[in-house]
Amino acid sequence: MINIFVSDIFGKTEALEALASGVASNYLILDPYEGQDMKFESERNAYQYFSENVGLQAYSEKLEQCMAEIDTSVNLIGFSVGASAIWKVSNRLSLPSVNHAICFYGSQIRHHRRVKPLFPVSLIFPHQEQHFSVPELVDELSSVHNVEIKEVPYLHGFMNKLSDNFNQTGYESGLEMLSVELD
Repeated sequence: MINIFVSDIFGKTEALEALASGVASNYLILDPYEGQDMKFESERNAYQYFSENVGLQAYSEKLEQCMAEIDTSVNLIGFSVGASAIWKVSNRLSLPSVNHAICFYGSQIRHHRRVKPLFPVSLIFPHQEQHFSVPELVDELSSVHNVEIKEVPYLHGFMNKLSDNFNQTGYESGLEMLSVELD
C-alpha cells in the first residue's frame, strides 16, 4: 500500500513533506510543478501561477497518469486543488487500485457535482467557503454512494502551514484523522 499526497497550489513544500512523513511511512507526493519548490511569495501568487500555468484539468490528467504507473493499492490524500483533482477522476475505471481517498477542502468539487466515485471518498469541508454555500454542497453530495462528508470548524487551507487560513488545532486534528485512516 502506498499513500499518494496530492498537493494544493503551493506544490511540494517542506511543510507537506513533514505532514506526509508524519502520518505515513510509504508515500509519494504528487504536485503540479514536477517536485520543484516554487517558494511562492503569497497564496495569491500561488493561485495565479497555478491557474495560468497548470489548471485543474491538466492536474487531474497528471494524477491519472501517475496512477497508471502504480501497480499496488493506494490511498489518495488531497488538499484543495489536489482534492478536487482526486474527485474529478474518482469515477474513472482506470483507477481500480484506489483503496480510499481523503479530500481536504476541495472547493472545485462544486463544479463537478455529478461525479459518482468508484471507491470510498472522505470529503472534509471547512465550515464556510467564499464562493459557494458549503451546507448546500454537503447536502447535495451526502447521498452519493461511496462518499462520506465531514464539516470542520476551520477555513480552506487549515492543513497548510503556508496558507493564510492555517489553523494549528485543525492541523493537529487532521493529522490525527490521517494517522488513523492510513494505518
